[in-house]
Amino acid sequence: MMSSRRTPQEQRLWAPWRITYVQQGGSAGCIFCRKPREHQDARNHIVTRKKLVYSLLNIYPYNNGHVMVAPFRHVGELEKLTIPEQRGLLALVTETVRILKKSLKPQGFNIGMNIGRMAGAGFDRHLHVHIVPRWNGDTNFMPVVAETKVISQSLNELYRMLKS
Repeated sequence: MMSSRRTPQEQRLWAPWRITYVQQGGSAGCIFCRKPREHQDARNHIVTRKKLVYSLLNIYPYNNGHVMVAPFRHVGELEKLTIPEQRGLLALVTETVRILKKSLKPQGFNIGMNIGRMAGAGFDRHLHVHIVPRWNGDTNFMPVVAETKVISQSLNELYRMLKS
C-alpha cells in the first residue's frame, strides 16, 4: 500500500517563468492599468486593443488558452461600467471566443468574473472577464493525484497563434 505522504522532491513543481515575479516582490500596482500603458503588447501578452477594452493572456492560466478581457479604465464594480464599456466588454469577449474556437478548437468554455476579494478576485479593483477554453479530458490525473495543473502550450506560442 502506498503512503499518502509525499517526499519534498515529490512536492516540487518547476515554474522558472515565475522568477521575475518573485524577484520583483509581486506586481507593482494594478496590472490591468500598467500593462496597456507600457505599449509592449507582445511582452505583456496583450492580444487585442479596442477603444475602451482590451484582452490579454493570463500568465498564470487555469487552462491552455486562458484569456482575460478588461476595460482600460480602472473600475472594480460591474455597475460602474458605462454602457459603452459594457458593450465593448461583451463584444470583445464574444470576439475572443470566436478566435479561440477557430485557433484552439475547444469543446466548451468557462467564462466569468470574480468580483471582489471574497469572490476570489486577485485584482479586485479592476474588473476583468476570464475566458477559459475546455476540452473533453483536459482535467486528467495530475490535478487529482498531484494537485498540479498541466498547461500544454507556452504563452508565447499561444500569443503568436491568437495574433495571427
